Amino acid sequence: MGLGNRGQATPHRRITLGLRANAGQFALLVGVNALVGGMIGQERTVLPLLAHRVFGLTAFTAALTFIVAFGLVKATTDLVAGRLADRLGRKPVLVAGWLAGLPIPFLLIWAPSWSWVIVANVLLGINQGLAWSATVIMKIDLVGPERRGLAMGLNEASGYGALAAVALASGFIAQRTGLRPEPFFLGIVIAGLGLGVSTLFVRETQPHSIHEASIAPDAHPPSDREIFVRTTFREPALSACTQAGLVNNLNDAVAWGLLPLLFARGGLSVGEIGALAALYPAVWSAGQLATGALSDRLGRKGFIVGGMFVQAAGLALVAVSSGPAPWAAAMALLGAGTAMVYPTLLAAIGDVAHPTWRASALGVYRSWRDAGFALGAVLSGILADLVGVRGAVGAVALITA
Repeated sequence: MGLGNRGQATPHRRITLGLRANAGQFALLVGVNALVGGMIGQERTVLPLLAHRVFGLTAFTAALTFIVAFGLVKATTDLVAGRLADRLGRKPVLVAGWLAGLPIPFLLIWAPSWSWVIVANVLLGINQGLAWSATVIMKIDLVGPERRGLAMGLNEASGYGALAAVALASGFIAQRTGLRPEPFFLGIVIAGLGLGVSTLFVRETQPHSIHEASIAPDAHPPSDREIFVRTTFREPALSACTQAGLVNNLNDAVAWGLLPLLFARGGLSVGEIGALAALYPAVWSAGQLATGALSDRLGRKGFIVGGMFVQAAGLALVAVSSGPAPWAAAMALLGAGTAMVYPTLLAAIGDVAHPTWRASALGVYRSWRDAGFALGAVLSGILADLVGVRGAVGAVALITA
């Protein structure tokens, strides 16, 4: 009855799939996801240094607990976000993610103990799990089956481009003013903008998914349990993507948590560390503009396999080299490999999963992928305490390869 007026269902003749037909909303969602990425960027340079210099955490396993908390919560939230997006719609999930993000910069500014930082990263996991999941699902809804790789390339490029920009900016701010509070003022602005734009201007996209499903109906829609089993184990293409995604974020946890500490031990300033921390996601971001679209034409598998090997080469170069120039080359390699892998995996999940359960399958995939943050932080922290930071980075390079 009133569903069409609320945007939850619309006559099919009024819905057109495709990037050009939905350019306005698509562009708006690109901007929203840039803000989502910026929320992580405020931590990327500063937080590992805060752990050692402000809170006195000397053990790597203790210093990386913020990534463990983030990864575990984000993995769980991803799983819930996909199901909620199928049941309640995409926009409520997006707005809820921004509500969770509002307190984060204030907690980081005022934190009197490391436990406050852990709480902030629990909220960051919820923010990223809900908001980033929603933007991924909404873009796939809008573009339909033909341009998923391009859509995911644009989505991930915006998020990680903003992450890089904010990581760089926060590093330079910290260099001039100190590690707190000024670098986190960026987060206050980002969270407020994200909530306002998502609430006032983003429209629900679930009707597009319903329209696509009507074109190719699923005769036997699976249960939630079957979606989980199929995505994790049973369907080869889905399970392979899930495994690759987990390892990808395992090595990203190392880049986030350990590499700034390695660079600091190498004598680099906070500003130089910020530049290196930003270079990796900047190359990642820019590269996705090409790799996502090319995977639509050339196929997904070559980009995924090749990208994992390029990531491994970048990590190996970090482990065996010293100095700004070799480390910059290594971070660029790591970013290039991740650009090949990241949007392609998302597009591959969209290729295989049916529109009626695609959001849930993406939630399962992203849950396993982001569990890699926690696994990577625990594994690399233990290895760093046992064999040193370089040994830990080298071990993760082997795992990635």
